Amino acid sequence: MITYVLFQLQKHYAQITTSKKQRIEKRLKASFGTIKEDDFDFNLIEKYFRNKDNSKAYQVLSDRTCNDLDIDDLFAFIDRTHSKVGQQYLYHKLRTITINKEQTELDEIIIDELLKNESLRISLQKQIKKLNKRDAFNIGMLFQEAHILPPKWFFMVKILSFASILSGILSFFEPFFFIISIGIFCVNFVVHFWNKKNLFQYVSSIPQLINLNDLAAYLSSNSLLKKINPNVLTSIKLVNTIKNRSLFFKFEATLQSDTAMLFWLLFEIFKVLFLLEPLLLFGILKRVDTKRTEIEAVFSFVGHVDMLLSIASLRSGLDSYCLPTIHDANHITATEIKHPLIFNCKANSVTIAKKSVLLTGSNMSGKTSFIRAIGVNIITGLTINTCFAESLSFPVLTIFSAIRISDDLLNDKSYYFQEVLTIKEMISESYSNKRSLFLLDELFKGTNTVERISAGKAILSTLTKNNNIVLVSTHDIELTDMLLNEYELYHFSETLSDTTKSVGFDYKLKTGKLKNRNAIKILEINDYPKEIINEAIAISKTLDETYV
Repeated sequence: MITYVLFQLQKHYAQITTSKKQRIEKRLKASFGTIKEDDFDFNLIEKYFRNKDNSKAYQVLSDRTCNDLDIDDLFAFIDRTHSKVGQQYLYHKLRTITINKEQTELDEIIIDELLKNESLRISLQKQIKKLNKRDAFNIGMLFQEAHILPPKWFFMVKILSFASILSGILSFFEPFFFIISIGIFCVNFVVHFWNKKNLFQYVSSIPQLINLNDLAAYLSSNSLLKKINPNVLTSIKLVNTIKNRSLFFKFEATLQSDTAMLFWLLFEIFKVLFLLEPLLLFGILKRVDTKRTEIEAVFSFVGHVDMLLSIASLRSGLDSYCLPTIHDANHITATEIKHPLIFNCKANSVTIAKKSVLLTGSNMSGKTSFIRAIGVNIITGLTINTCFAESLSFPVLTIFSAIRISDDLLNDKSYYFQEVLTIKEMISESYSNKRSLFLLDELFKGTNTVERISAGKAILSTLTKNNNIVLVSTHDIELTDMLLNEYELYHFSETLSDTTKSVGFDYKLKTGKLKNRNAIKILEINDYPKEIINEAIAISKTLDETYV
């Protein structure tokens, strides 16, 4: 009878487990190719990138460029990772341009396999999800940040621990030592809780390190994934040497999340008696400190695999995409290029060859969105080898922008002065030995017309030198004639309806400069007083005669 009951219980448990696995697999299949609905804590997501030594990168995108191109929003769209490690690694990848043709070719082989082999993909996703707890964000601190050091009097901790053991044993033979044991326990109690603030910093990250290393061991068993880092097994083995001591912290973290208060209290007394927490904490930190390179190698390996899963999911959910063609020639050719963050975005095509691009057009017609689309696609092409276009070819470029500039009130800098500093940095970069892509919107709109046009012409001519490419928008039609030798002219236009009193946009790029100016006309169809309209028209004619 007992055997039968046990058999039925085991059978029921197996059914529950199977059902749970089936639900997980179903969710993973359904979510592949879809946008995450998670909240994004960029303070934590950025930590690995901020602390990483990127001095050997071809370019690290500046905060200004990322703000101009909405890189955080782009990341939220691209991110399909299943772990916090993968999230941090993908963010770092998106902001750090590195040129490694062999790695890109291997990545494409792996992504292709992930797209074709659903069972492999799901098995990897299920394992990687084990690192999706918020605590996994803190793994990076173990190899990127300085660890706390034991105080000078730490040798007393070892003495007190030994004295506690010795007095406890001797108290069985001589009651006097029991009193000494109580005194030592009181001292140990103070030391134990002094160390709690130290323990708090690592009680979440160290257990996650164990999970990371175990996951890396699992992933490296796949011969294709192992090619990402052929030496990762060596790193895994070295990190594994700290595993036994780390298990204590994993157990500690488990206790903190359980309701077994009685067991927790007994375990806490045991730790106080022998000062286990400070001894193990500073002991393991000393070992971790010597394994920083290996831990980062394991972190990068796992993050890279998760990133490739994310790219595969991204591509699966897109109606169209392309792999970039990166060449040495100094031109950009884009066919049906789109901005990934604009719903139902109208695609445009352009070839930027011997000259840069000067865009004219009214507000909201699509000028800035087109400039951003070019910048975003070149960034994703250089970082995740994926572009939102029918085809896109370009040389290796560094990317700089001056689109969304604002006053720096804390440092008492006006809009114009802030723009002056930004453009000065661009001019400096234009003389470097790297080809650059400069993205600008309405140069010097914070100053008067004559000086804006004069300075704008001189700066835009300078930026195109040394094989740099510039995309700039302007309302200053005068610039179009001044820059004909260095810039091809394009424009976006709108249609006005007197009947419906509305403005329509087709968001299509057109060659040549904008010939029709409709700002005053828009005022008219919105029923501005006739005297204002007539005066505005008269003044505009006078100004045209002055500047033409």
